[in-house]
Amino acid sequence: NTETKNFIIYNLYTNVQRFGVSNIIGSGIFVSPKGVLENSSSVGLALIVWTLTGVITAISALCYAELGVTIPKSGGDYSYVKDIFGGLAGFLRLWIAVLVIYPTNQAVIALTFANYALQPLFPSCFPPERALGLLAAVCLLLLTWINCFSVRWATRVQDVFTTGKLLALFLIIIMGIVQICQGNFYWLEPEHAFHPLQPYDVGRIALAFLQGSFAYAGWNFLNYVTEELIDPYRNLPRAIFISVPLVTFVYVFANIAYITAMSPQELIASNAVAVTFGEKLLGVMSWIMPISVALSTFGGVNGSLFTSSRLFFAGAREGHLPRLLAMIHVNRCTPIPALLFTCISTLLMLCTSDIYTLINYVGFINYLFYGVTVAGQIVLRIKEPDIHRPIKVSLAWPVIFLIFWAFLLIFSLYSEPVVCCIGLAIMLSGVPVYLFGIYWENKPENFNSFVAKLTHLGQKLFMVVYPTEGSEDGNEDKDEAG
Repeated sequence: NTETKNFIIYNLYTNVQRFGVSNIIGSGIFVSPKGVLENSSSVGLALIVWTLTGVITAISALCYAELGVTIPKSGGDYSYVKDIFGGLAGFLRLWIAVLVIYPTNQAVIALTFANYALQPLFPSCFPPERALGLLAAVCLLLLTWINCFSVRWATRVQDVFTTGKLLALFLIIIMGIVQICQGNFYWLEPEHAFHPLQPYDVGRIALAFLQGSFAYAGWNFLNYVTEELIDPYRNLPRAIFISVPLVTFVYVFANIAYITAMSPQELIASNAVAVTFGEKLLGVMSWIMPISVALSTFGGVNGSLFTSSRLFFAGAREGHLPRLLAMIHVNRCTPIPALLFTCISTLLMLCTSDIYTLINYVGFINYLFYGVTVAGQIVLRIKEPDIHRPIKVSLAWPVIFLIFWAFLLIFSLYSEPVVCCIGLAIMLSGVPVYLFGIYWENKPENFNSFVAKLTHLGQKLFMVVYPTEGSEDGNEDKDEAG
């Protein structure tokens, strides 16, 4: 019947089984080490930041697990914030995700791809900014076309390019172990590890945590597809207990490996730490490292594009986004409008090639709503104490997270006021949009007719339909699409 057909179509482009631990391990481990070390001011503190960021990620993931099975809706923290705090708060979360978080994440990954792809061509200097932006844009446009053309191609790209990331990390960790066995651990000795490269500063340490948190991005992905998970009460916490400790282990040991091959000054001076690492240790085979990381980050852009449409669908289902953004192609079953919108907004983010400013920008906004969501867990405990909670964690965990959250936001705002205030301004710009577009229900008929005509024009232009539309006759929506 039509309902079954639409469910199959819908799941074709939300095939989350393709993205497990690999959704967390992305470009961050190849770009964030420089930012973490630079802001931490010492090797020892940088390793502590990486470890604590993994612990905080695990705590927040546990809090999200309780919310995910208590409010079993796809859409992640958008759905939780909307149900707990109301439509305006949920819309602001969606607004900032659509305009800032997804485009900025994709811009950072695309720029990382361009950096690693071009670095071997400029061994004695940094690649030109225009070349970085141009190659990042080409990467984004190519992958947007692939995702628009075929779901199968997109998943195959993800499968193939994931091997690049695993190969690079495997080589880095193995070479690091070899270095330690050979006695090359000068900067890991306590008297040297905590020698400050510059005076310690609390505000910069907060920025180090933001840089590290970018590498752990993706830990909450399963919450976006709770409705599609098989046995979420069991599999959601299992995924957390396996993935987050494993990723933390990999990240800490990768950073230890970096420090065995280069000094902190060399790491901070490098815009492609894995390339520098390969040049130090791999000799004539050093070309393996930039190729592996470029493959990894290319797949990272693809994965982000592939999954972002899930949030668009959740928002459109609640009436918080235009229905056109949740529509899929009638034959290819790909979310073309959502992909094109994300592509255009990401291209705008490529106007700057400063990766670390972009990471601070998106990290601040991300953590702002992580805290709001975890605070919602406590509010829900108070408002609805008797609601069924298949997973129930101690309230000590959200309190610990919120203390860390307050420290991070306050000192990040102190250290980078312009970047953080721009993010806050973009978020607050969603308030008048919400009041006009959603809260004001009795709009003039002419306005509603104009929106409907634009939607129909978009449907004809992209040949798309809303995936839950249908009727009792299984062929009716095909005829309508035709």
